[in-house]
Amino acid sequence: MFAFGASILRQTQETPDPSSDPTSDHLGQRQTGSATLAVQAFVEAVKTNVQRVVVGKGDGIDLALIALLCGGHVLIEDVPGIGKTTLARALADSLGCTFKRIQFTPDLMPADVLGVNFFNQKTGDFQFRAGPVFSQVLVADEINRATPRTQSALLEAMQERQATIDGETMPLPDPFLVLATQNPVELEGTFPLPEAQLDRFMVRVELGYPTEAEEKEIFLRFDDPTGSPEIGPVTDADGIATARQAVPEVRVDAAVRDYVAQVTRATRDHEGVELGASPRAGLALYKTSQARAALMGRDYVLPDDVKAMAAPVLAHRMIMGASSRLRGVVGRDIVAEVLAAVSVPIELDPASNSGPPSSGPLGPDSGSTGAGTGG
Repeated sequence: MFAFGASILRQTQETPDPSSDPTSDHLGQRQTGSATLAVQAFVEAVKTNVQRVVVGKGDGIDLALIALLCGGHVLIEDVPGIGKTTLARALADSLGCTFKRIQFTPDLMPADVLGVNFFNQKTGDFQFRAGPVFSQVLVADEINRATPRTQSALLEAMQERQATIDGETMPLPDPFLVLATQNPVELEGTFPLPEAQLDRFMVRVELGYPTEAEEKEIFLRFDDPTGSPEIGPVTDADGIATARQAVPEVRVDAAVRDYVAQVTRATRDHEGVELGASPRAGLALYKTSQARAALMGRDYVLPDDVKAMAAPVLAHRMIMGASSRLRGVVGRDIVAEVLAAVSVPIELDPASNSGPPSSGPLGPDSGSTGAGTGG
């Protein structure tokens, strides 16, 4: 069951290539590829398992899985009691990887995260005791309660997938996913994450309150003295690797690639922003758009994918100017203004299309492939 992603990919690879089928659409439209089917099966299995514990929150789960498929990290930010830690724990339990959880507190030290070399009196030598960071899935609960010194212990790990302790650099396991939670409304005893740390989170997930129907479902589902439902893994590291390999195969038309660049650069020129999105943010937007397209069952990226991922990827990375802060403007407001200002590509570039040119609009209902040079 763990390796279902690889088995699905093998099965779908036996399906004939739609592009070679003479019955294909005359505009060169393609059916869903085998790699995309593997991604969909992976996401559906994990999402279904997580929702045995988490009621609703489908969009938040999708965002977390998109970050996982892109090799990124997730910051889950919302008010207390929404289910941030529950979501992070359920996702970790579903992945079948080594898992550690850290409760960040003001007295937590870097060595508590990374590990420590200690003197073993029995052997008469120093030994290394690995910290929680040497796990495949790390849940950093209430990360903003730790001091900046401890928060910075994750910088190297999140970006370079390695940790340096006492001058020795050690690689981290693959995959390596940080699921961090923080409460944005409670400021006492907290330390805001520095920009360098925020920029290392590929997406920020805001869960929001449940609907009335979802809240009633929560009452029913947890009306059990034995506690919340237990879930087990539905995949493993090999299944994650198989799904990840499919994301770069999702094609990005040159016009859509230009659109990603224009949206990213527009955040830097906005008058209400002191510091706009970094090149790392633009690359994250590009990759997550590919992953979302695969999740939606397409092997090509649409501008709608870029629009859907813009706020979760870009909003938390920007620093608002003084005037914006006074008016209560936040990152997602700036992203909305940028998306409204940047022109959306509506035509494919036939020269960059790997198949016959399409004359239809580049929209979700056009069936256009959006094929272009790979990204």
